Amino acid sequence: MATSDDFEISPGKSIGDLGHEALWFTFHSILAIVLMIATIMLIGLFHPDPDSASPKELGTLLVLLVPMAASFLIAKLGGNEIARYVWITALLIFSAVCVWVLDLPTGNGLCEGCGAIDKLWRTFFSFSNGSGLMDGQGIAVGLWTPLALIGYAIGARFGLDD
Repeated sequence: MATSDDFEISPGKSIGDLGHEALWFTFHSILAIVLMIATIMLIGLFHPDPDSASPKELGTLLVLLVPMAASFLIAKLGGNEIARYVWITALLIFSAVCVWVLDLPTGNGLCEGCGAIDKLWRTFFSFSNGSGLMDGQGIAVGLWTPLALIGYAIGARFGLDD
């Protein structure tokens, strides 16, 4: 019968260490998303015009900078190395949402006859001429969520660099 000693999981790390790192990874990913949601809620308190591009541009900037600043402070106060790798969650989320958007049917509306690149661009990155897909939530789900996670990872990287 094979035991856990027969398999090399990660050099020099036990299963408990890897489990501990996975929990920290999950915590940091969730914290970055919570910071993003708090930032969006704060912007929403000012009742911005939903058709204007300016609040979305400001939101994009703040969604990057707020998690970045928070993770920088957390790292300076004694954070751990795992926070640097939260960008992996961003990559997974962005990839999954891209596949989802590409599978959405286009019809009579803003993105009728859009190709794959145009569909993704207008869903995630166009503030004034959206695709009409995902009920207009493409920026929040496909851009802001990964951007918050990437900002969090960058802040942790600079905060842990001594």
